Amino acid sequence: MQPRERGRPPGSAPPDPRRIGRRETAPPVARPPQPVPPSAWMLPDPGTADEDGVVGVGADLAPPTLVDAYRRGIFPWPHPGVPLPWFSPDPRGVIELDGVHVPRRLRTRLRGCGWTATIDRAFDDVVAACADRDPEVGTWITGDLRRAYGRLHRLGWAHSVEIWAEDRLVGGLYGVQLGGVFTGESMFHGEPDASKAALLELVARLSEAGGDLLDVQLVTPHLARMGARELRRERFLSRLHVVRDRDVRLALDARPVARLGEGGHEPPW
Repeated sequence: MQPRERGRPPGSAPPDPRRIGRRETAPPVARPPQPVPPSAWMLPDPGTADEDGVVGVGADLAPPTLVDAYRRGIFPWPHPGVPLPWFSPDPRGVIELDGVHVPRRLRTRLRGCGWTATIDRAFDDVVAACADRDPEVGTWITGDLRRAYGRLHRLGWAHSVEIWAEDRLVGGLYGVQLGGVFTGESMFHGEPDASKAALLELVARLSEAGGDLLDVQLVTPHLARMGARELRRERFLSRLHVVRDRDVRLALDARPVARLGEGGHEPPW
């Protein structure tokens, strides 16, 4: 038997010279959240919330307070003229990661938009844009709240999704991530459909990372069209407790938004 001449296996395709010397690498991911001290406040049981979902009022917006609150399924929602209220609504608005709706018109828009999506590139700018609303309408995103979520972001607990038209920020959202659950706080658009693109980007990356659920807090008509549904608080808290300590980290690489318009579930509207 003659020794086989060294080279590629018989029948194999020739190597691509562009790939020689290159190693496939996974995209960078968000760093794990930094530990925070125990909260100085004893937050009430979410099950004691009143009919409006109010669990209690007062406390502060320090990182330990916020992390403890989100771990319990509670979030702050400032209202003018009253001490800081904390909410845990029943039912809770959620989007299942495999249940998002993308209408045909939106798919067409995404395929041709030319936008790029990033994670955590411009957190403060996204929060500022979310807070920049008509003065007659007002905003719950106070200066104290903006600073509080900025601190959470620097500690790795809060994240933003940015949608760019070249170097211009045209949409985005931000929120708090507890393991497999991401709680969206607010989103904005500077161009039509850019906030929807940010939501779809978040769903795609959270699913890819092994996440479980997107918490949207309350179902609005806009979110309902994107697939949001109501979940009993007890069921939401049960799922949160199971996945809140998982190591789920969003990929940070820039990606074309056009891919979000391909395939997937497409309702008829």
